[in-house]
Amino acid sequence: MRNHSHQLDLQEGQSRYVKTVLALYRKLPDTPKRHSRYDRCLAVRLYQQNLPLPVIENAFLLATARRLLRDPSYPSLNPIRSLHYFLPVIEELLDQPPPQAYFDYLRTKLAPFLSPTNQASANHP
Repeated sequence: MRNHSHQLDLQEGQSRYVKTVLALYRKLPDTPKRHSRYDRCLAVRLYQQNLPLPVIENAFLLATARRLLRDPSYPSLNPIRSLHYFLPVIEELLDQPPPQAYFDYLRTKLAPFLSPTNQASANHP
């Protein structure tokens, strides 16, 4: 009985982790309103790799900042179609993590782009 309870706890933990990753992903500008089954599979894989949620959230922030705060004279970027887009940024943060203060700065800088009232316009120009 104890083993069954432990497995249920693990499944609940995985389910919560996957839902959190996918919800954070969908809230970003230029991402789809719905995730794909491939996005869900990647979120499960990230859970299985014990990747901390703050690393994923920070990767979302950094990639979003790079997209939104770039020189406006550059050509527009295509929308993000997959959670896989963020894998190189996740790897970058694992290899060379910036100080947490940098991500606090990015949150402040991106607040106007990430507010709930701007989500509809950010996702659909």
